[in-house]
Amino acid sequence: MGRERTKLSDRVFEAVENGMVGALERGTLSWPLPQPPMTDPDFPPIQPASPASIIQQGHGILQADRAMFEANLNTVVDLIVPHRMNLSDDPFEVHQKWLHRRVDKVAERLLFAVATDWLAQAFDQSAPNTDRWWLAVALINGLSTVPHGQPIHQGYHLIESIALAERPGTWHTQPEVGPHQLEWNPQAVVPRHTGVVVHEAGVNASRWMIEQLENSGSQRRLLLMEWVRLLLHRPNLVEPLGLEAVLLRRASDPNEEVAVRVTLCLAKTIEFNRETGLELARRLHQRKEILVKRGMADVLTRMFRRLEWDAVPFLNDMLEDGDEGVLAAASSTVGDLRFLDAQLWVDTMNTLAQHPLPVVRRNLVPFLRYYLEQFPGDYHGLLTTLWQDGDEVVRTRMRELLMRLEEISPDHFASRILNFKQEGCSLEPLWESFAHRRPERYALWRAWFDGEGEQPTLPEPQHILHSDMNDDGTLPSLEDAHSLLDKDSDF
Repeated sequence: MGRERTKLSDRVFEAVENGMVGALERGTLSWPLPQPPMTDPDFPPIQPASPASIIQQGHGILQADRAMFEANLNTVVDLIVPHRMNLSDDPFEVHQKWLHRRVDKVAERLLFAVATDWLAQAFDQSAPNTDRWWLAVALINGLSTVPHGQPIHQGYHLIESIALAERPGTWHTQPEVGPHQLEWNPQAVVPRHTGVVVHEAGVNASRWMIEQLENSGSQRRLLLMEWVRLLLHRPNLVEPLGLEAVLLRRASDPNEEVAVRVTLCLAKTIEFNRETGLELARRLHQRKEILVKRGMADVLTRMFRRLEWDAVPFLNDMLEDGDEGVLAAASSTVGDLRFLDAQLWVDTMNTLAQHPLPVVRRNLVPFLRYYLEQFPGDYHGLLTTLWQDGDEVVRTRMRELLMRLEEISPDHFASRILNFKQEGCSLEPLWESFAHRRPERYALWRAWFDGEGEQPTLPEPQHILHSDMNDDGTLPSLEDAHSLLDKDSDF
């Protein structure tokens, strides 16, 4: 090894050593540790005598197996160093300063790598190592301290592997058997397990880990919510791990940040169990913290798709809230009402069109396209009301909508501007933009509006010559071909 690599290796090893001792001390505060999911009948597991024995054993294995440490260090360094153009460079030399400033990050990744190795040995199908199990579960518990970084991404995979009693990284998928394999036998019938199968003892160990995080400080509870949010994507694990009960308890957590993380789990909870999800939504909706209210407003659209009419009371309460963030998010969800009751949707839009908050009125304009599809005559006067709005953003969005309407339906566009004229609305902002964007069409429409011409219609579609792949037809003249090319070109 080079001098720079040796120097960095020694620094990282010291950091890993201190971090392992601290993590094992934290991980063994709850005693006894859960029983190993896999055991060898010929070698019954021996329960560790005390937390001190776990700490001493883990520290001793780290010092004795320096080769494992160096191998993991190479892997971690290759993963985290910035991209380098010359692949023959030694990262320990080229990025030595960068790595020395991030010794703690490297040490954290190495500790999770050690925990993964120990867990893989504990779940070895041929010879499960129960001693490594105690070390792995204590180390994972001690490393799960903050709701960001490796404790989320690595910790989630480890807790999932424990629930399935499978080696980390081996249970997600199984390779398809086929002729690309040397040992392939076309007459063989290989049973395949397409679903995720939980392990009873592994589930007990995972629930023990979840209880440790839930009964700990706010940072560990936030981490637990991140785990739960990821675990909800595995429906087969939701009921065995008791995630629904965890979410219902954390919905009443004294820390509002934890409750906000629960809102991110709401949609998947409703998919898994509608009644539980509805009860969870009601508990969160009863909270008065601003962050929780905003979190509920952000997931309101997903609630509408799953709860339908049961989500309407939540929308009505949010539209009467005094917080601008809640009103902005809730008003952008009003369009979901059209799938339940079109008349209720239009009545709500008309009410919000008079709202004193500009952002609420701005959020209504994107829904006007659907409004015109169902009510092309604008009998409710919604377009007129919003066109007369004094907010420049609302006026700009309305102007773009009307110009698009002119492109696809001149008759409806004519009806709208005549309606605006009858209501005494000024059309100068529309004409000004129209004159800059499409002066030819503007001249035609302005002449019709002033009673000096006929109503414009959609322009004739341009005739495009298509080859029929036959050479017996008549070819266009050279002059026509040149004129067509000159017309379509930009120069």
